[in-house]
Amino acid sequence: MTDLPSQWTHEPRKILKFHPGSKVADVDPNSTPGYTGDKDGSEEVQAERNERFAGLQEMLYANGKSGDNRSLLLVLQGMDTAGKGGIVKHVVGAGDPMGIRYTGFGVPTEEERAHHYLWRIRKALPPGGHVGVFDRSHYEDVLVVRVHELVPQDVWEPRYDEINAFEKELADSGTTIVKCAMFVSLDEQKRRLAERLDRSDKYWKFNPADIDERLRWPDYQEAYQAVLDRTSTDHAPWFVIPCDKKWYARLAINELLIEALKGMGLSWPPAGFDVEEQKKRLAQA
Repeated sequence: MTDLPSQWTHEPRKILKFHPGSKVADVDPNSTPGYTGDKDGSEEVQAERNERFAGLQEMLYANGKSGDNRSLLLVLQGMDTAGKGGIVKHVVGAGDPMGIRYTGFGVPTEEERAHHYLWRIRKALPPGGHVGVFDRSHYEDVLVVRVHELVPQDVWEPRYDEINAFEKELADSGTTIVKCAMFVSLDEQKRRLAERLDRSDKYWKFNPADIDERLRWPDYQEAYQAVLDRTSTDHAPWFVIPCDKKWYARLAINELLIEALKGMGLSWPPAGFDVEEQKKRLAQA
C-alpha cells in the first residue's frame, strides 16, 4: 500500500526512470509526468512530503548511530539554472542537518587533479546513517570533460564502465543511489539567467561562462545521451527530471527520496539498555 499523494497518477520512480532507447532530445522540460496537480497546490503537498522525508531520514540517522552502515546518495546532475540548489534547500533541507552530507563539485583543485577523478568523490561519500547529496558529481568527468575536450577520448571513454563498477561497489556496500538528470529548456534557462542579471541579490549566482555553455547545448545533449545510455543500471538507474517548473521537480525528487528510504525497510532501533531500569533511575535522580 502506498502513501503517495493522490495528485500522482503514477509512481515517480517508475514514470521518471530512464528506459533504454529514450532520447534526451524528446524530453519536455516543461512537462509534469504523472502529476495532475498544479503550482497553486504544490506548496501544501511539498510541506506534507517534506515532513514524511524528514521522518524517514531521522530513522536512517538513528540506525546509523546504532551501527547500521546503510546510506542514501542523491546525485543531482544538470545544466546551470536547472534548480539543483533549490532541491538542496527546499527538499533535502527539510531533514536533520546532522544526518545530511552535502558536496558541491566545482572545477577540480590542483590537489584533486593530481589524483584519479574518483578520489574526490570517494572522500565525499555519506557515512552510514546519512543522506549524501552531490551537486554535480563524478559525471562531470564524462560531460564537461567530454564537451570541452579536456582529455582525449581514449581517457574519458573507459570512465563509463569505471563509474558503473564504482556505483555497483557502493550499492553492494549498502548505499542506495538516486541519480537525477535535471533538464531545463534553453528558453527557461535564458529567463533565469536574465533574472540573475536584473537583481543585485542574484549577481553572485551569475557566471558569464554560463552563456558560453548554452552555445554548446547540442554537444551536451549528445554527452547526456551517452551518460544515460551507458550508466543507467539496475543498481543505480537514472531518473529524468523536467525542471522548467521548479515546484514539480522538487515534488518529484522528494518522492524519489521517500521511496528510496522506504525501500530500506527502516524501523526505529531498539534500546541498547533496560528501559524500565532507566525509568526507575530517572525517577530517583
